[in-house]
Amino acid sequence: MRINADFTKRVAVHFDETEWVASPAVGVERKMLDRIGEEVARATTIVRFAPGSAFSAHTHDGGEEYLVLDGVFQDETGDFPVGSYVRNPPTSSHTPSAADGATILVKLHQFDPQDRTEVRRSINGDTNLKLFKDGREDVNVRTWQTGEVVDLDASQGMEVFVISGGFTEEGAEFSKWDWLRLPPGTHSQAVAGPKGARVWTKSGHLGQMV
Repeated sequence: MRINADFTKRVAVHFDETEWVASPAVGVERKMLDRIGEEVARATTIVRFAPGSAFSAHTHDGGEEYLVLDGVFQDETGDFPVGSYVRNPPTSSHTPSAADGATILVKLHQFDPQDRTEVRRSINGDTNLKLFKDGREDVNVRTWQTGEVVDLDASQGMEVFVISGGFTEEGAEFSKWDWLRLPPGTHSQAVAGPKGARVWTKSGHLGQMV
């Protein structure tokens, strides 16, 4: 399966215009943003867990990174409410579930194979927050004020996911849970909307894909 797999192209996925697709686990649905592979894949996905749903135990050979957007996500290590950001490095394993339901943004099989750094933190209450940085990627949460013009330096590629509020970029409007991927070599500008914007960004990581 290949979805938005050409990393030389600008891609915009709008949450309200994308259908949910059932996963192999009962009660778990997905909106696929990009994907290379079948059930084990390099993937960026919005995943919705119905109350009481779960995936079976599995190992993340390529690592897993997620941000909890709604509800409470769970595994053996604890409960992760809205605003939780987690990085489970390659070779980690768990049994994810959501007793009361949850929605997460998740990225799979995109880590440096030697990365063993675990991250568990909340983005709640912080205006701007650096979540992770190493030699190949820079992950942040940013708050853009109403009307603020923001330079998007995607010299090595960039992803922008709207947590709340919205912005415009190249005449396109982005609102809650919309996703933009800019290819390496791109420089663009975003303009925050009337309610400002709270965004998750990742940059520096796509140069290896083109």
